[in-house]
Amino acid sequence: MAKITLLIHCADTSGIIASVTSFFHSHKGNIIYIDQYVDNENKTFFMRLECEFQYEIKLNELKNKFEYEIGTPYNMVWQLFSSDTRLRMAIFVSKYDHCLYDILSRYKSGELSLDIPMIISNHEDLKHVAENFDIPFYHIPVQNGEKNIAEREQLELLEQEKIDFIVLARYMQIVSTRMIDKYPNRIINIHHSFLPAFAGAKPYHFAYKRGVKIIGATCHYVTDELDAGPIIEQDIARISHSHAVRDLILKGRDLEKIVLARGIKLHLERKTMVYDNRVIVFT
Repeated sequence: MAKITLLIHCADTSGIIASVTSFFHSHKGNIIYIDQYVDNENKTFFMRLECEFQYEIKLNELKNKFEYEIGTPYNMVWQLFSSDTRLRMAIFVSKYDHCLYDILSRYKSGELSLDIPMIISNHEDLKHVAENFDIPFYHIPVQNGEKNIAEREQLELLEQEKIDFIVLARYMQIVSTRMIDKYPNRIINIHHSFLPAFAGAKPYHFAYKRGVKIIGATCHYVTDELDAGPIIEQDIARISHSHAVRDLILKGRDLEKIVLARGIKLHLERKTMVYDNRVIVFT
């Protein structure tokens, strides 16, 4: 048995769903999931579909037929994935360990169906965490004026290990355009949701002084505009006057772990589609 996932977006017009479902029916496919959304303001159609086949399909042949029969006539932007493909994820970290521990625990328990060939860091502080989970750790320091050298080494490792996407698990370095262009909409970041307010090294201390009533976390794809990429997932927690700075920090870290894990899962399950700096998230 084979299973594929299809993501499409195109100008909204009649007959799209019928054409797509008929295509898979004609190839003896059984559609087990379909969801669609129309952005009426921009007159754009979005769809996610899962289909099972009782025989081994030739993926490239199916893609070519879909492009000829459906993609080109509707001028679609589309992607078709096989469930047999197991994605390979690299983790970038600095010194904060809460997101790293959470990801690796979920990975070891089987919650995340992927491979993690490497952890890359600009510090050696979390090397012991990688060793505890038996994952290769690469210390690539970012020296003043030598960021290009460090990134060149990072890219060589990523290519060598055939990495599909990257997770910045509190990696405290700005990713360059070169890296972003190499992995468009495939670099996932997590940060507190105060941005652009309370930027800097101690956001929770500043937020505490302002008496905030909520804190949160945001998971997004990385773009050239710092911390302004398409948002995948967010969550919040209520705060009151009884909470100290430490409480804010602990609640914030819990939110970061949960929101980042959700974002990774959505990406893994092909439930995200980036369009016009927004992420369409299928449930």
